[in-house]
Amino acid sequence: RPLTAFFRFLKESQPIYRQKHPELTATDLVKKMAGVWRELPVSEKQVYEEAREVEWQKYQEEMAKYKAQLTPAKIAALKEERQRRIVRRRLFQQKRELSVLGKPKKPRSAFNIFVSENHPESQGASPMAKLKNLYDTWQKLPSSQRQTYLQLSEDDKVRYENEMKSWEAKMVELGREDLVRSSTKKKTVKKSKAAKTSSQEATAKLKLKKSEE
Repeated sequence: RPLTAFFRFLKESQPIYRQKHPELTATDLVKKMAGVWRELPVSEKQVYEEAREVEWQKYQEEMAKYKAQLTPAKIAALKEERQRRIVRRRLFQQKRELSVLGKPKKPRSAFNIFVSENHPESQGASPMAKLKNLYDTWQKLPSSQRQTYLQLSEDDKVRYENEMKSWEAKMVELGREDLVRSSTKKKTVKKSKAAKTSSQEATAKLKLKKSEE
């Protein structure tokens, strides 16, 4: 796809602004240029808009030719790949959102804890070779030593459950029940129903008392 007017401006002008402001990081430089773009006169912006329009027309023509030569099998394969990209993008966005919301990290297995503690000293020319050596060592580890890591794993599960309860309660308060586990949702619904029933019973008793008076 052709660049938008703003990104075309960035691409063409970045070397100039980089020379003017060598002290800025890449992110700060883009922020500064975004401010310049906002203040740019409409007549100057129009130059970039027109260039984008020319490329867009060319892009559409090339896409039409490309699609015309596709077989049904290729069209189906492209559609499937597009769906996979959408799913990956959604998963990435969800993972990033959960990170921002501070979702607790899942508990580590006994083997994962063992690896994290021993990885720096492990022998191997590559990460995979190191992991293989660690796995072999783990398999030969005496039960007494392995039990230490199993206990650490159990402790981490307790940590995870406690942190998750607090986090899910916070998510419910924020109206994000969609991020809460189904088991927690059921408990929340039961509590809500119980509270509602209790409230209804109290109201009924109050009405009965007033009628008797």
